[in-house]
Amino acid sequence: MKKHFSFPVIWLPIIFFGLVVLCGGVALHQPQCWRPGVRVTFIDALFTSTSATCVTGLAVIDTGTSFNRLGQTVIMILIQLGGLGILTFSALAFYLWRRKVSLTDRVVVGQGLLHDKGFHLGRFLVQIVLWTFSIEIIGALLLYARSPVSFHPFSALFHSVSAFCNAGFGLYNDSMMAWRGDFLVNIVIMTLIILGGIGFSVLVEMGNWSWSRLRKRMTRPLSWYCLVVVRTSFTLICFGAISIYLAEYAGNLRMPVVEAVLSSVFQSVTCRTAGFNTLDIGGMTNVSLLIMLILMFIGGAPGSCAGGIKVTTFRVLLAFSKSQILRRNQVVVGRFGIDGVTMNKAFTLLIFAVAIVFCSSVLLNITERGSLPDPAVRGLFLDTLFEAVSAFGTVGLSTGLTPKLSIPGKCIIISLMFIGRLGPILFLDALHILYRERNYTHPEESMLIG
Repeated sequence: MKKHFSFPVIWLPIIFFGLVVLCGGVALHQPQCWRPGVRVTFIDALFTSTSATCVTGLAVIDTGTSFNRLGQTVIMILIQLGGLGILTFSALAFYLWRRKVSLTDRVVVGQGLLHDKGFHLGRFLVQIVLWTFSIEIIGALLLYARSPVSFHPFSALFHSVSAFCNAGFGLYNDSMMAWRGDFLVNIVIMTLIILGGIGFSVLVEMGNWSWSRLRKRMTRPLSWYCLVVVRTSFTLICFGAISIYLAEYAGNLRMPVVEAVLSSVFQSVTCRTAGFNTLDIGGMTNVSLLIMLILMFIGGAPGSCAGGIKVTTFRVLLAFSKSQILRRNQVVVGRFGIDGVTMNKAFTLLIFAVAIVFCSSVLLNITERGSLPDPAVRGLFLDTLFEAVSAFGTVGLSTGLTPKLSIPGKCIIISLMFIGRLGPILFLDALHILYRERNYTHPEESMLIG
């Protein structure tokens, strides 16, 4: 009997994102996308395409002054594809093709999009698209209503899509610094960032729950997973805002209190992988940068527009630390214990994420004047580490190193953004199918630790 080759669904997101990045790079390299007098090299076009598709926001050239309306439209489309992407478009492809999906593939898609593996794929995809476009349109209308001149229709839509998709691309060279004291603009952008970073499953669940409550219908309580994501995200935002405020303004208040608090909260929210900034990142204290490094490394929720190791991984590792301190046998989050498979994935993700960031930082130090003595490049290590974490977490914040990157440095950041958006676990799962599982175990022995 002839054996048919079954294409593994786990490879589809990698191939899909790779093709989108390449096509976007080719499109942005065309002179029709440039402003008069501007020339964009292919590596810069590819870098911009990767940053947009991976919803990062790091930019080697200014979006507003380098690309014309056509180029900016291409970038916005790439951001939208990247924001809704990963397994969403993979699952959509299966659904539209009406292909018979295996049980294993269905479980993979379910884990990527929704914590419930038994979800109805078609209905959930429609809900994702409806909620996403509705939120982005509302955000654009609010920005346009606030300032029809600065946020003209295209600008309002561009920034709304960029914020919801956690991309951080802006049409102004100072990002959102000009709106640092504007309450409405800050609230709109922060709300879009948060909604885009909590995960599509949580977004749909909370949206349906809120809609039912408004219509005074009987509703089921929010799920355990949803509550874990929301509570952990809120805690991290509060921790970041307080820490940044103390690091930047304690004993040296350089602006009105309300503006200082607003900018601290905004910067804490944007560290969830958004990339917008109302403060000069290169002028912030080292303490603030370290706090932001932690927040960027954690990132947002699974199945969202955000990157990082994800808030659920952080919550599981925190619960594990607590169980070890209290000498408990079971790791508990809320009212449920965490199974061994989840714990193994959490530690695997942490180890690989740390290794990837560390190796990338070392390579960046080598490519970016690393051969010079320390006094000549003082501060380079923190800048490269910040850049590496920002790229891996698909954040887009930078201390100012991005435009100065060498070609090898740009290639390193491109690879980091690609891996960070898809996630190291996805690459490990893709490679895992190439290996056969061992049907034997080795004898065990204890080892001295610590």
